[in-house]
Amino acid sequence: MTKPQIVWLRRDLRMADNPALYAAAQQGPVVAVYVLDDEAAGDHKYGGASRWWLHHSLESLSKSFGARNSRIVLRRGDAVEEVTKVANAVGAETVHANRHYEPWWRKAQGKLAKELDLQLYDGNYLFPPGYITTGSGDPYKIYTPFSKATKEQFPPRDELPEPETLSSPEEWPASDSLEDWDLLPTKPNWATGIADFWEVGEAAAHERLDWWDDEVDRYEDGRNLPSVDETSQMSPHLHWGEISPIQIWHRFKDKRSEGWKTYEKELIWRDYAQNVICQFPSYAKESYREGWDSDMGWRNPNRGHVIQEELEAWQQGRTGYPIVDAGMRQLWQTGWMHNRVRMITASFLIKHLLIDWKHGERWFWDCLVDADYGSNGTNWQWVAGTGVDSNMFSRIMAPLTQSEKFDAAGYIRTYVPELANLPDDKIHDPEEHGCKPEDYPSKIIGHKEARERALETYRAMKS
Repeated sequence: MTKPQIVWLRRDLRMADNPALYAAAQQGPVVAVYVLDDEAAGDHKYGGASRWWLHHSLESLSKSFGARNSRIVLRRGDAVEEVTKVANAVGAETVHANRHYEPWWRKAQGKLAKELDLQLYDGNYLFPPGYITTGSGDPYKIYTPFSKATKEQFPPRDELPEPETLSSPEEWPASDSLEDWDLLPTKPNWATGIADFWEVGEAAAHERLDWWDDEVDRYEDGRNLPSVDETSQMSPHLHWGEISPIQIWHRFKDKRSEGWKTYEKELIWRDYAQNVICQFPSYAKESYREGWDSDMGWRNPNRGHVIQEELEAWQQGRTGYPIVDAGMRQLWQTGWMHNRVRMITASFLIKHLLIDWKHGERWFWDCLVDADYGSNGTNWQWVAGTGVDSNMFSRIMAPLTQSEKFDAAGYIRTYVPELANLPDDKIHDPEEHGCKPEDYPSKIIGHKEARERALETYRAMKS
């Protein structure tokens, strides 16, 4: 009998267009393995919202394997050790895996390759990080030329179908029970809002894609309006690999709308973020630009209870700025936040409160169901002005103006019910209009004061 083939699953929890699974199924009986390795990632082990999504995604994928008389072997511990143990138990010599680019996974891939025949495939991005290079063969650091060069390489590879059949090994190795991992919150169950907001799994991803097919043409105009929320909400499905960007690109490649062109650029940005962490593995932990970690003069929450209270007010959506508070409450309730509002809330923490972007990155990491090491770090450093390609620090978003400009009244009413009865012309800044409800906080700091403080701090750092 042909030797079993191990498929090492991570953020590629799908049957279709899964190069590692497809290749393994052609070569022998398939033993799919998922290892919950909380130690390898260090301080970037999965946060609470990610663990909730992971539970339901593995549960969904397990049913897909079960429908093919197969299963997923679950193990907890060191990923390299556990994959090796499973391979030895079934007599497998080859492990098939889709490449992952987080620094801990790159290290694990190197170690596993010394133990077994590790076959790596490119499955989670339009093009493999490192494939798009400058004329001199160097990786791009700036998004715009990277995006242009990526488009010149289109089309990406073809989609792969689901394996027609999955044969099984003679005996199955021992497996953990998913429920025993305690990935779901219970006391208290803070995820009820997340559960109401999302459907999880490969089938749910494709249902969302079908919906997005009818909506993507309006994306250019609607993407900045949080009350309308003309966004795909595909980010967690993409992050967990329940669908691939290849599948999305081929679905929409014949569209000519501005909405699709803009959305395509965001798929490319996702590739760009992985290229960044390949070049700078600590990008989600350290500012790229020198001086920003040591000389900026950040207000450190660990050094004073007032600053800590301000950080907590931001986390809880109690800043007195309705658009900021709506975004932070949406994040806590649903595990997701509208992209325009992500920029507003991030800018507020960094520039209004002068708190280091890394505190925001860590909060988003724990609260987002789509928390991605590359994208999260790249986006935070872009807003902070500390990144390899980033906004200027001196560009300080005005949350009150942004809220009115992008018609966020309905969005605020949804997530800040204290303000639900205010009219559109007052809800963006109830304190200024003298109609702030008693149970809604005053502004934690005035916009003009915050702006002047941020710019003065920036000038002092630069000099």
